[in-house]
Amino acid sequence: MPSVDPKQEWLAAARAAMEIEAASVARAAGRLGGELVRAVDLILAHPGKVVVTGIGKSGHIARKIVATLCSTGTASVFLHPAEAVHGDLGIYTPGDPTVLISKNGTSSELLALVPLLREFHSPLIGILGNAASPLAAQLDVLLDASVEREADPNNLAPTASAVTALAMGDALAIALMRARNFTPEEFGRFHPGGQLGRNLRLTVRQAMHSGEEMASVAPDASLKEVIIAMTRRPLGAACVVGPGGALAGVITDGDLRRALTSHDDIRGLRARDAMTRTPVTIGPEATLGEALERMERRPSQISVLPVTDAAGLALGLLRIHDIFLGSDRS
Repeated sequence: MPSVDPKQEWLAAARAAMEIEAASVARAAGRLGGELVRAVDLILAHPGKVVVTGIGKSGHIARKIVATLCSTGTASVFLHPAEAVHGDLGIYTPGDPTVLISKNGTSSELLALVPLLREFHSPLIGILGNAASPLAAQLDVLLDASVEREADPNNLAPTASAVTALAMGDALAIALMRARNFTPEEFGRFHPGGQLGRNLRLTVRQAMHSGEEMASVAPDASLKEVIIAMTRRPLGAACVVGPGGALAGVITDGDLRRALTSHDDIRGLRARDAMTRTPVTIGPEATLGEALERMERRPSQISVLPVTDAAGLALGLLRIHDIFLGSDRS
């Protein structure tokens, strides 16, 4: 009997784990209904923050949910349930809703918190893996995050249950986003750093190459003149500019290679013969994120965009290299 490759067994176990987790999240999504709407209403009715708590692995999930809520327009803080009774309850103002996260709903730390939170008039929303637990009976809203089994072979490690609780928290955050009509501009305000913030906050005008920085040629320029212009200003493309500054086309490094490959004698070729006549363009006030999507979300990706105004005048060139954080302007 042929031996089983242990590495294949590892792969099979990994795939099975992801499939179990995916199925658990799908079943939880199917259970969503009025309770989620009630949770959103409770949070929207209070002008203050949301407090999220949990212990152990549920505490880690709670911290991630806090981060998601904060970044999507719902002020939120994490409360460690064991530290709460040693002064951390001071974070509460009356009426702050609390989201309690627990797999089994039997955590002594969370159960001890409930009567204390009632003194702060805190509406209690639970993301629980056991709807019949002692904690579930004391909640105002229960979001059912139960799973049929964990993803590990021994059905012990909090894997599917943790992923499902996290997905339920994300679902609550996304529903609140919709309820608040949270915009990409607001998202950018909360994410000023990193590539995400750069894509949301900066405009094409702020990152593009214009004027003497970009290669610009007339439609009747010889191919040699095009090559010289692109060599002096190596941005990967040249704008072909007609009378009055209107963009007539664009010539990329690829266009030059194709022209050289398909013609034995290039001496008679002009810019108009090699250029792309209807290039993809972008406006100067578009965000870098919009420019990146225009470059990448197409059958054939492009790495440089001509920038034009509403009248079609050539304003500059934007490379994909200019979009990314840390890139220089050389």
